[in-house]
Amino acid sequence: MSMAALSCSDSTETDNGARNDIDISDPAGAASKFLDEEIGELSSLNREEQEAELAWFTEAAKPFRGMEISVVSETIATHEYESKVLAPAFTAITGIRVTHDLIGEGDVVEKLQTQMQSNENIYDAYVNDSDLIGTHWRYQQVRNLTDWMAGEGSDVTSPGLDLADFIGTDFTTGPDKKLYQLPDQQFANLYWFRYDWFTDPKIKAEFKAQYGYDLGVPVNWSAYEDIAEFFTGREIDGKKVYGNMDYGKKDPSLGWRFTDAWMSMAGMGSVGEPNGLPVDEWGIRVNNKSQPVGSCVARGGATNSPAAVYAVAKYSKWLSDYAPPSAAGMTFSEAGPVPSQGAIAQQMFWYTTFTANMVGEEASAVLYEDGTPRWRMAPSPHGAYWEDGMKVGYQDAGAWTLMKSTPIKRAKAAWLYAQFVTSKTVDVKKAHVGLTFIRESTIQHESFTERAPKLGGLVEFYRSPARTQWSPTGTNVPDYPRLAQLWWQNIGDASSGTKTPQAALNALCEQQERVLSRLERSGLQGDLGPRLNEERDNAYWLNQPGSPKAKLANEKPKPVTIEYDKLIAAWQ
Repeated sequence: MSMAALSCSDSTETDNGARNDIDISDPAGAASKFLDEEIGELSSLNREEQEAELAWFTEAAKPFRGMEISVVSETIATHEYESKVLAPAFTAITGIRVTHDLIGEGDVVEKLQTQMQSNENIYDAYVNDSDLIGTHWRYQQVRNLTDWMAGEGSDVTSPGLDLADFIGTDFTTGPDKKLYQLPDQQFANLYWFRYDWFTDPKIKAEFKAQYGYDLGVPVNWSAYEDIAEFFTGREIDGKKVYGNMDYGKKDPSLGWRFTDAWMSMAGMGSVGEPNGLPVDEWGIRVNNKSQPVGSCVARGGATNSPAAVYAVAKYSKWLSDYAPPSAAGMTFSEAGPVPSQGAIAQQMFWYTTFTANMVGEEASAVLYEDGTPRWRMAPSPHGAYWEDGMKVGYQDAGAWTLMKSTPIKRAKAAWLYAQFVTSKTVDVKKAHVGLTFIRESTIQHESFTERAPKLGGLVEFYRSPARTQWSPTGTNVPDYPRLAQLWWQNIGDASSGTKTPQAALNALCEQQERVLSRLERSGLQGDLGPRLNEERDNAYWLNQPGSPKAKLANEKPKPVTIEYDKLIAAWQ
């Protein structure tokens, strides 16, 4: 959007690009210019409906005009658009001055944790992952939005919010059926591969001659490993290529890489969707009252089970043997765009938030001249311990969260901003920028039907029933901030070779149980908190049905692939 549309008096900007000197004297004029210059036809609402929705925001914001509020989110393209474009527009239309900070996801969790512990207001609203739903439900330190919208926040809740149009509210709803967070962006974790290489007759013939089966989308990890081996070290289009891409820096994002369903993809947890019960993808077991009872196999958990050891061992081997040497020192955000440089054949664990990096000018190495992709995305393959009915992948749902420690007036102003940046007026345009869908009306918009051929399967995925099989962390995790930091530290020991996978996971599950034990003793979570099982011999739990599972005699079953075009037909 042209900043002129906001009637700014000069060019002063804050560090994150949001302006604090925006003219708020003409809300109607600002709304009209915003719709003309930024939204146009990229909305699920017609112009009259857009104007009515923005007029509601102007009217509802009158008691808060002149206020300054601050909100925070992680740094991805969707939130950059909100901070640099939507926040100034909101200020001009409502008179509420917003500073929308962009920081690392680990820092968002740290700020949230500090506010929970201190009860002092740091930010007026947070976009934090729905992975914290178990935390929010148990601690009751956030405003549950169901009661908020019907009570204190009713005067600032838009009649056009249309919760039924959001595709991720199941992820942000607690077992008590209350909505705790409002989805702002969603992206899945899918398999990414070079479709042009996988369909090249010469490459296909060489693969078949070497491995005895057809090159295609790998259905299981056995096939993924063969494909990784096959491509690594080959020269294609004048470049040395690699058969795998990942990241391994000892950093908070290394923890997400595993808690974001890598373990469930391997087959560690229990059968069940959207999350396995009683054992989830963190290896945490709960009883029939949703109380966490253990993480180690000795208490019925699976964090250090044979399936978990298998998952970490495969990750470490593939990172070492089949990925670029630099990958071991990269974080989530650094590794995401690397496939766009043209030297990666496949990536099993690829967040679709990086689709935006795959379709721009900087991605010319993986695009044809007409802008259509040489790559595609598909469901990730599953590991040797995986069973039908288990969770197949992760879906991130960053969602607006209002803390009870935030003063009500500030919470109301922030709630208006949260609704504005997720509104039907702006959501189609925002989705075109960030490619992180939250509304059904946006997914079905004709502009995405037109753009779908250039997005490599993303639109087809989100229009298919399959999308519901990808889900965030469930409610088994009682304190995400405390437990998440244990993962990257211990997995880092395994990926660096400091410890064996088994030793690292033994340490991890024991540390998780120390946190669970402290929560149990404190009583802070009441009847919703942990109740640890007594320890028993591992053999007892490994011989029970479901998870944890005994070690398989063969952890590399027969490799299976599928032709991409047949697979995508099922999505369509």
